[in-house]
Amino acid sequence: QVQLIESGGGTVQAGGSLRLSCVASGVTFSNYAMGWFRQAPGKEREFVAAIRRSGNILYYADSVKGRFTISRDNAKNTGFLQMNSLKPEDTAIYYCASTVDYGAKRYSSRDEYAFWGQGTQVTVSS
Repeated sequence: QVQLIESGGGTVQAGGSLRLSCVASGVTFSNYAMGWFRQAPGKEREFVAAIRRSGNILYYADSVKGRFTISRDNAKNTGFLQMNSLKPEDTAIYYCASTVDYGAKRYSSRDEYAFWGQGTQVTVSS
């Protein structure tokens, strides 16, 4: 049984930082791509960042490029999203997602992911 469990969300002032973690179980994590998505109230779930199984290929949404960093530790079955220079518009529920990495994909679409975490709330106050 595959499980993804996020942690690290919270409330922070604009300009602050948070680090989200996503621990995977029930999978050989090193074979899986991992992504982060977010959903603000009244909006669709949107892509934030993705990392391929090797950890060397990264993708970011334009809205977070230069502020967020995705990474992973395959030995610990854990992925991370370091969020710096947070803005009020970053407020959302953040979800990690994972799927087998077959290569040759950006993994920036929700439909490409088989497994999802329960989400963690990030609130940025102005």
